[in-house]
Parts: sequence; structure tokens; C-alpha cells
Amino acid sequence: MQIFEHTLARVAVWNLAGFGGIDTDRMKRQAEGLALLDAELVTLVEVNPVSYIDALAAEIGTYGLHYDTTIVPQPGNLHIGFLHKKGVEVKNAALVPGSEGDYANGRRAVSVDVKMGKFSAHLLGVHLKSGRDKPEQKLRDTQCIAIGNYLTNLRDTPGFKRKTLLLMGDFNMIPGQDVSNFHHLGGDDLMDFVSSWDLQDRFSHILDKGRANLLDGFAVSRTYATDYVRGSLRLFPMHWTMDMGRERFKDEVSDHLPFVASFKVY
Repeated sequence: MQIFEHTLARVAVWNLAGFGGIDTDRMKRQAEGLALLDAELVTLVEVNPVSYIDALAAEIGTYGLHYDTTIVPQPGNLHIGFLHKKGVEVKNAALVPGSEGDYANGRRAVSVDVKMGKFSAHLLGVHLKSGRDKPEQKLRDTQCIAIGNYLTNLRDTPGFKRKTLLLMGDFNMIPGQDVSNFHHLGGDDLMDFVSSWDLQDRFSHILDKGRANLLDGFAVSRTYATDYVRGSLRLFPMHWTMDMGRERFKDEVSDHLPFVASFKVY
């Protein structure tokens, strides 16, 4: 029997556009797209309802790709969950206390511990307050301060002082515009926002009439993250792989495109 050997694992993040729910036709499209993405671990934003992640994993299984699922319910109806292949260890899933900031009943960050081969990381999936005006930015500041403090304190915690820290999700922040948000979210100069400098494409969120901007984010800790493969972060052109234009993809699949990055597992 031939054995496929890998030195790298791919970690992805994708907003499913689950506001209002996801019907069966769109679920089948999303499963097709995730089968083409074929990442070892996927952070999913806007899972709605909680049970949707299991239905999605089952549909992906029809392509011969089998994922386990991990999810922690949010106070609202938009949840953050994780798909992970067999052999990828995801444990200790929890909502980060206070990470909703001053946004009453807002979405909390979700933390998990991940292990793939010799790669070990503490991962935060986030879905911050949306909106482009100053009041929304200020609400995001309160969320970013809480998450940044959590990461900073974690770095001083035994067992986490040399661990890779990952932060990914729908930041609802645009590099160069939401400066205070990025400043606070990075903690005590702790996180390296690779989606702001290591990403060649400058969009992930599809607006009306095919226009787009960069709202999603991906960050790794500045120190002890030697397993991140520099230059590997990419916007996965799922619309192209599914033979769709951006506007059709927005209507039939999601208004976001995934990020995917590679990490050493040896």
C-alpha cells in the first residue's frame, strides 16, 4: 500500500455567511468547496445553527474526505467551530471570558489546543463586531483589548511560554483603517498579523457587484512560531476552483473566501 507522507499541514479559516441560516443547496456547495480546499484544520465562522457543522462534515464525507468537528455554542445564533481531519488533535475548546467586550451578547472568541505531529498551538477563532463607522470600531476596541490581554497573559502562563499562538477569523477590520483595533488585538506586541503583509491578495470579503475588501485576518505569535511557513498564507480562490465568478459565488456559497496557511509538522 502506498503511504502519502507530508511535512506540512494546512490550516484554513472561512466565514460561511450563516446569518439567517444555510439551506441545503448552499450547504452542498460549501461542502464541495471545502473538499477542494482539503485543509487539515479549518476554523469556521458563522456556523448556524450549531448542528450545521455536523451536517456539513457529513456532506464533505461524500467526497471521501472525513472530518471530526469541535464547536462551542455562542450566546447568539452565529457560532465558531472547527473541522479537523483524523489524527489532528483539537481539545480544551472554550469561550474566552470577556472577549465580547462592551458588545452586549456579542460573539466570544473560542480557544482550542491543537496538535498535529510535532506541531502544537493554542488557537483563537474570532468573529468581531461588524461595521465601518466609529461606534462599531470603538466596540471592536473593547473586544480587541480583552483578546489581546488574554493572549498576553497566556504567554506568561507555564506551558504556554513557548507555544505557537494562532489568531484567525472574521476580524471585520481593514488594515490601514482600523489601526486602534489591530493595535489592541495584537496584545503586548505579541501577534504578527501575517494577513496584513504576507498575503498577496488584498481581499477576502465580496461586496455587491463583485467589489471586495480585506476583513478576515490571520495572525501568528511573533516569537516561538517557527513552524509557520513564511510566505504560505494565501487566499484560496474557491470561486475559481468551483468555476464561478465572484458574484455568483457570493449568492450561492458565501460572501467570504478562505485563507489557508502551511505549518511544519516535523
